[in-house]
Amino acid sequence: MAIQKVGVVGCGLMGSGIAQVCAQAGCDVVVREVSEPLLDKGLKSIEKNLARLVEKGTLTTEARDQVRGRLRGTTKLEDLGDRDLVIEVIIEQLPAKKELYAALDNICSPETIFASNTSSLSITEMAMFTKRPGRFFGMHFFNPVPVMKLVEVIRTIASDNQVYEDLLAFAGKLGKTPVRTSDRTGFIVNRLLVPYLLDAIRVLEDGVASVEDIDNSMKLGCGHPMGPLTLLDFVGLDTTYYIANIMFDEFREKRFASPPLLKRMVMAGWNGRKAGRGFYDYSDPAKPRPLQLT
Repeated sequence: MAIQKVGVVGCGLMGSGIAQVCAQAGCDVVVREVSEPLLDKGLKSIEKNLARLVEKGTLTTEARDQVRGRLRGTTKLEDLGDRDLVIEVIIEQLPAKKELYAALDNICSPETIFASNTSSLSITEMAMFTKRPGRFFGMHFFNPVPVMKLVEVIRTIASDNQVYEDLLAFAGKLGKTPVRTSDRTGFIVNRLLVPYLLDAIRVLEDGVASVEDIDNSMKLGCGHPMGPLTLLDFVGLDTTYYIANIMFDEFREKRFASPPLLKRMVMAGWNGRKAGRGFYDYSDPAKPRPLQLT
């Protein structure tokens, strides 16, 4: 089936980005938030992104207006009833997702495809909250969504093969490069990335090198655009800690276990850039200062 009408549940950082790229790809998009203030904040973020594209000359003012015309916000789940695809981008907590999917299952047509943007939770478990496990998938986008080209498209043992192909084609329509993966915790990227990030913290804990030297080593020695500790601050230490715990519960392997330093930094609220402090001090965001943590 051709996916034309898209619903996005959640208009935060990721949800607004997904709604934007869907509207830019020519889809009719309805994005839902739980309150008007949150919805307005998300829509203003989209408008700011589109204005930036106009300034750069990559989007005309006419095209911007057309994109904005294909996008509308709502606080009512019922407004998603006629969608071909609903992408969920809410808090990473199963009880909240269970409540949402139970409601959507009754609102949407049996033909509607559901997709979760989760980075760590089981797609199979969420699919069991509905009566449509064959039409339930993962679509894991990356931040910032309008810029990052990758989408992990996750299938389960219950997935319908043709619907999976339709979803892969849709990701391509968005200008993304879809990769196929199965429902194992962490999928591809986090399965490889999280142990690397945790090892960087262990290197710091063991006194092998400083924050700055670890980051510079991986940037200059391996050609990474940013070092692992800078990346941890960007992603959020609390987010990484949460994902690592889920992965450890799944695999019971030491490489997924959170180092004590990570746990203590999260307990202290040092969650990275968004908190003003993590492995770096962001008092001056333009010039982050590496901290002495061991």
